[in-house]
Amino acid sequence: MASLGVKRFFLSLTISVMGLFCFSQKMTLTQMKIELEKSPNSPLYAKQVLKKRFKIDTIVVTRTSLFHSMADSLAYHGKIKKVYGPFEQNGEHFLVQILAKSPNLYYKVSQIFIDTSLFTRKFADSIGDMIIRKIKDGSTSFEQMARTYSMGGESATGGDIGWIARGVLMPEIEKQIAKRKKDEVFKIWTSNGLHILKRTAEPKQDTGFALMLRVFL
Repeated sequence: MASLGVKRFFLSLTISVMGLFCFSQKMTLTQMKIELEKSPNSPLYAKQVLKKRFKIDTIVVTRTSLFHSMADSLAYHGKIKKVYGPFEQNGEHFLVQILAKSPNLYYKVSQIFIDTSLFTRKFADSIGDMIIRKIKDGSTSFEQMARTYSMGGESATGGDIGWIARGVLMPEIEKQIAKRKKDEVFKIWTSNGLHILKRTAEPKQDTGFALMLRVFL
């Protein structure tokens, strides 16, 4: 009797596994996304049930706006466990699931950049001193000076370069930004030129990294 019971158990298990396999072959994309979201172990589900290739990526979020790609935008805005897509890249189609997120520290910075490949250091320094003097005496604003003098893309935004993740800024700039007070205006020289900077808000914690599963269709 025990032997018959064991046989029935394994027969039932085999039928269940075959049923899952057949179900996975007939799944629509919507069903596949729902099942991945329900699964406690999405990579294992993708491998054993869906029989799909997958890859797990760690995405670094460098800014909270002006994203460089779909990946970092999705890493920041996406919800944990949610499945998105399908997407296409290099001829391959895939779904993306956010597995986990972790925080990083962000600084909100404004900049006026003077390129010393075009001006001498002495001339750039004199322009920088004039800009800082006018901002501090209240005769103009940082935003107006950025639109007039900045030689970087931030001239279009009044100097605002947004929230920048720790580790992204040049080390000498980040070191100064970290210890300056909110709204303090100061200048720093780097190999690129003269940077007139202002920390426009207190640092904040926000999504800095995301673990993302790509399931290839």
